[in-house]
Amino acid sequence: MKKYNFNAGPSMLPREVIENTAKQILDFNGSGLSLMEISHRAKDFQPVVDEAVALIKELLDIPEGYSVIFLGGGASLQFMQIPANFLIKKAAYLNTGTWAKKAMKEAKHFGEVVEVASSADDNYTFIPKDYSVPVDADYLHITTNNTIYGTEIRKDLDVNVPLIADMSSDIMSRPVDVSKYKAIYAGAQKNMAMAGVTVIIVKDDELGKAPREIPTMLDYRTHVEKGSMFNTPPVVPIYSLLETMRWLKAQGGVKAMDKLAHERAKIVYDEIDRNKLFRGTVATEDRSLMNLCFVMNDEYKDLEKPFLDFATERGMVGIKGHRSVGGFRASCYNAQTIEGVNALVQVMKEFEAQH
Repeated sequence: MKKYNFNAGPSMLPREVIENTAKQILDFNGSGLSLMEISHRAKDFQPVVDEAVALIKELLDIPEGYSVIFLGGGASLQFMQIPANFLIKKAAYLNTGTWAKKAMKEAKHFGEVVEVASSADDNYTFIPKDYSVPVDADYLHITTNNTIYGTEIRKDLDVNVPLIADMSSDIMSRPVDVSKYKAIYAGAQKNMAMAGVTVIIVKDDELGKAPREIPTMLDYRTHVEKGSMFNTPPVVPIYSLLETMRWLKAQGGVKAMDKLAHERAKIVYDEIDRNKLFRGTVATEDRSLMNLCFVMNDEYKDLEKPFLDFATERGMVGIKGHRSVGGFRASCYNAQTIEGVNALVQVMKEFEAQH
């Protein structure tokens, strides 16, 4: 039976990325050594880093004056590292979910934090729209896609201060005007690579302005100057990132991914809205194209586990919703196919026909 991977992360990767990475794990570039055991300073590995950086810059059309670095620690480390490097007096945060709230908590260690708006009182079922950002804020931090709750900011906001964004779960799924941002960061385990590497895009001339002594490993300048080689980088995840970027370019880049994301989401959301058993969980205009969340209608609540079992038996993997929302979550990152979402929809229709 074919499996369809809807896991929220670590998530589905293109098959050729997995296969090509596996080949290099067995024998890296004909060296007789595994990718897992080579030195990160081996002459054959530096070109991997260089090409990965170049492809990220090309695919996101990153302007001059920005650096791309690869670190460990996931987005959770960036919740602290971002304010350590960029918070001078005051930072503004838009609270749209669990990860945004955690980022805000860490920022408070470094200075004044202003919550400009929040949808917490409604269990994060919408993206706040009408709010003002203090003109003296060093930046506005946003979480562009909320994996747990299924909302997404799928555009670059027009605000009066620079943006900083956690794009962990929707980077590379749409064009981005990077010039609006001081920094963009993303745990790679959704759209870019296997888990283990974090991608950070930083504006060079904004570095070194923070009024504090930053520990060496936390200072972005350390990693910019050393080309992500200050300490041992996560070699295999970086290689898988390179293969994913090659695949992404071959598919037509972020514009093609944006088109595909809309097509996939329409198929699933149309079925959620049509099917009498299910309903969506968030405001229609704020629905994520990456994490499609839905629950049983109240009168069919007792069918939640039977549907999960039914779908699992038919090859749907990872569709159980996060405990904060319940129900179901179909995560549709770049590697997800139209075949996959059609298979899910067919399962939903079959279950409806039985009940």
